[in-house]
Parts: sequence; structure tokens; C-alpha cells
Amino acid sequence: MAIPVDNDEAADVLTLHDPAVIARRVLDTRLPADLPVTGAWQPGDPPGRRQFLYLPSDRGFALEFGGVLHGAQLAYETWGELNDAADNAVLVCHALTGDAHAAGLAAHGHGAEGWWDDFIGPGQAVDTDRYFVVCVNVLGGCQGSTGPASVDATSGRPYGSAFPVVSVRDVVRSQRRVADHLGIDRWHSVVGGSMGGMQALEWAIMYPDRVRTVVALATTAAASPQQVAWSAVGRLAIVLDPRWRGGDYYHADPGDGPAAGLAVARQIAQITYRTDEVFQERFGRSTIDRIGDFGLWGRFDVESYLDHHGQKLVRRFDANSYLLLNRLMDLHDVARGRGGVRHALARVTAPVLVASISSDALYPPRQQRELVQALEAVGVRHEYHVVDSPQGHDGFLLEHAELGPIITDFLGKEPS
Repeated sequence: MAIPVDNDEAADVLTLHDPAVIARRVLDTRLPADLPVTGAWQPGDPPGRRQFLYLPSDRGFALEFGGVLHGAQLAYETWGELNDAADNAVLVCHALTGDAHAAGLAAHGHGAEGWWDDFIGPGQAVDTDRYFVVCVNVLGGCQGSTGPASVDATSGRPYGSAFPVVSVRDVVRSQRRVADHLGIDRWHSVVGGSMGGMQALEWAIMYPDRVRTVVALATTAAASPQQVAWSAVGRLAIVLDPRWRGGDYYHADPGDGPAAGLAVARQIAQITYRTDEVFQERFGRSTIDRIGDFGLWGRFDVESYLDHHGQKLVRRFDANSYLLLNRLMDLHDVARGRGGVRHALARVTAPVLVASISSDALYPPRQQRELVQALEAVGVRHEYHVVDSPQGHDGFLLEHAELGPIITDFLGKEPS
């Protein structure tokens, strides 16, 4: 039953006790006022190490679930040298909030060091003295490739809510354009973890003659109901932020964008990426505020950690891209339209390295074992390793000492 409101003063009192208003104010106190409306890279920003491929504007790039992009651009980075035979190229595919800057220091144009910097470089797991390494910012991303924050040439405004749904298969087809541009007919390997592993699997299925080996880390043949559920909650955090404005927020002033929604989405995800064991060891029961003065909104150390990660993402990512790529992962299913998982994997001709992180609760080892069983059932050569680690899903990013040698050994083998 609605409570009658007789005057503006009573309305103000009700507003003060509105849970949504209270939550908004709490979030605002935890977020700096200068947070950008979007952390997307824009033309005119320092390019850093980015290189760009511009797809033809007169021939649209059709997407799997409908929609066409005209004149899309793809940002990519490279390390090492392509040999004369062009057979030493390794494609490294990034995860949800990654980008093309997989290796290298934070520098002008790159706000952080490469997300896989401990794995890529001279003498590293993906040895740039031996391999020509390529990483492409996915279509729909926000660090140089065309995405929702990009300007739609037909309207002269950012795509925003008008940007179409993108699938993993669309991303792979766009990466094929980069391979063609670079003169790479066949990758020595396609490597990726999490969302990157989805891309690696699709490369092996879609273009078996263009992939010699595949490395699929902490990933799955299809998103599970629980993964979709976590994604849904994160997306709701963004769309319930009134400053999201239905996806058309790019005109807003700094501090007036959907920072709170994106930060909360990142905080939710961050919990799923790590483990109770890691949180207990790092934070325990420590608090930021004195426990005697705690109240409802006092903070434990772990809450400050989540705030930090939420703010970091807001400064380098875009809320609409997060929604888009989050849904891209939900839609991932190698079986779709192919008669089942085994029929899909029967197309694979490359040896596949599959690796699990023992404590991964988001992409649990069960999923990688099921993938391995399906590969085995259709006669695909494969290796399977479990990295014993407390780091949870983030282990594929962090456990370079354990995972690195496995990758090095696999890449060094001579596939037939």
C-alpha cells in the first residue's frame, strides 16, 4: 500500500529513507568525484603501442545475431618478429576486461602494465625471441577497437545503446582479418584464458587449417547457468545505475557517468575471481573504520579492496562494453548450430592444451575435464594439466611460475 504524501517536506523525508537513495549516497562517498564517464580509448588519445586495422566502410561486417558494422577498426599490439616463413605467430586472446596491451609497462597511452606481462617476453612462456606475438582488442571492446563508445559514422554520435550484440565467433572472424593483414596464414598457436580461451576454441573449430596448436586455460566449451547468473547480477548493477541513462551517457560531465554501477559489477566479479582462502590470508577480519564506531556502513579491509578494484576499472573501461562482452561470454557455446559439443570439436585438427586452476570456482576444473573428455571422444590430441593454486580463477593470470613452463613445453613441441 502506498504511503500518502501531503507535502514536499514529507516527500523529502521519504526520499531520505529510500534504500536506493541511501545506496547511491554510500557509493558516492566511496567513489572519487572525478571519475570519467567512460574509460574508453578515443581517437586523439595517445596510441601507445596500439596499431590499427580499418575494415572497409563500403562492405559491412555482419554479426552473428544481427546487425552490421561499417568501417569498424581493430586495435592490436605485436611483440617479436614474424619470420620469413610466417609460421612463428602466436595469437594471445584477452579475457573480459583485458585489451591488446598484453605485455609491456604502463606508459603514455597505457594506464597499466600488460595483463600477461609475466608470460610474454624474451625467455618467458611465450618467448618473443622465438615467436611473433599478437593481441587484438576484441570487437565491442573499448581500448581502440570499435565498441559502444566509438562514434557511429552514420549518426556522428557514440553508438551507445545502438551497438549490436557481438559473439565470440564475431570476434574470431575479426581477428582473422588482422591475421590476413599481417600475412599470417596459420597461427603457430592461439592462446587464451577465460574469455580468451573461448576465442581459442572457436579458432580451432572455425578455422582448423589456420591453427597449429591451441592453449585453452580456465575456460569452457559453453557458459554454465551459474556463470550466466553471475553475469546477470553484474549487468543489473550497471543498468540500475540511473547515470547509465539507458546506455546513452557519453554526453555527461565527469563524475556523472555510470561509475557506481560499473564499480559494483567489477566488485561482484572480483569476488568470483578469487577464493576465501586468499581473502582470509590477506584481509582476515581487519577493518578500515574503528569497530566501535562501525554503524551500518563501516568498512572491513576487504571492502576497501573491492572499492579499489571498482575504481580502477571505471578509469580504464566502459560500462556498455562491460555489458556487451559479459553477454558475449554468456552466449558462448561451441555446440550452437553444430549438432552438439562433440560434433563441433570433431572439426578440430590441432593439438589442444587444456589447463585448470585447482581452486577456480567460477570456471571449475570440472568444465575443463568435460572439455578434455569431449576432445578425447572425437580423437583430438590433447594435454591436460591442473595447476594447484589458491588464487581461484585469477590463477591463469597470476601463476606464471607453475603455468609458464607448461605453456613453454607445449608451444615448443612440433605438431604434425
